[in-house]
Amino acid sequence: MPTFPRRRKPAVPKVKGGKLARFSKIGRQRVDADGNPMRRRGIYLLPNAFTTAALFCGFYAIVMAMNQRFEHAGWAIFIAMILDGLDGRIARLTNTQSEFGAQYDSLADMVSFGAAPALVIYEWSLRGLGKFGWLAAFVYCAGAALRLARFNTNIEVVDKRFFQGLPSPAAAAMVAGFVLMMSDLGFSGAELPWFSWGIALFAGLTMVTNVPFYSFKDVNFRKSVPFIVVFLIALALALVSIDPPKVLMPLFVMYGLSGYAVYAWRLAKGKPVSIVQTDDEPVDQSERR
Repeated sequence: MPTFPRRRKPAVPKVKGGKLARFSKIGRQRVDADGNPMRRRGIYLLPNAFTTAALFCGFYAIVMAMNQRFEHAGWAIFIAMILDGLDGRIARLTNTQSEFGAQYDSLADMVSFGAAPALVIYEWSLRGLGKFGWLAAFVYCAGAALRLARFNTNIEVVDKRFFQGLPSPAAAAMVAGFVLMMSDLGFSGAELPWFSWGIALFAGLTMVTNVPFYSFKDVNFRKSVPFIVVFLIALALALVSIDPPKVLMPLFVMYGLSGYAVYAWRLAKGKPVSIVQTDDEPVDQSERR
């Protein structure tokens, strides 16, 4: 029986950059020029979750102010301030600092400590002043934006022991604390329009000054302290819990005036406080978070 040769299957030419080449890259780990594996781009969950919670509190304060529930709005700003203080410390403790986190934190601060307090004080008291009212609220909001922008650009040249101008969380606490304290005392915003105008204007302008405010960043929380320090902390918490609105507002007013007092004292001594870093200490990039 005659035999016939089998046909050979034609070879399929390999096309560079085709579909198979694209799919073959899936699952490969990217390496840099030295052959070291590169970390995939992403965001850290834990610190950014706290930043998102602070942003939510700021948005919640705006909604509550529009609904004329100013006590809820004021406490939401205070909670946002606590969360804002935690996200950076958590990022440094867990070594999860990132440029994304620094920029996200600044945007959240603008909502929680810039737009929200300005709207709360305007809806509570400044609306009746007409143009003077919304101009004071705008000065506060613009001061917070300029304060945050200057903080991000001057982080490498400013002495970390001091803030350049009043920090935006402290300014927001001053405005929210005034609303809470007056509401607790039984005053309505319509009875105190010019006091509210002065508070908003003072907080907004102080944020953009060069007056140094102590930052408490040089306090070493890992260092052992005497027993009396722990007792004083417990005593302070007990005093705040007695009547928070009447205790918190004077504290933040004192802090808002402390920068001017220190500046005037050093100026009278012939030693103005310099917030520009003069020593050779390297700048901690984690402070950007």
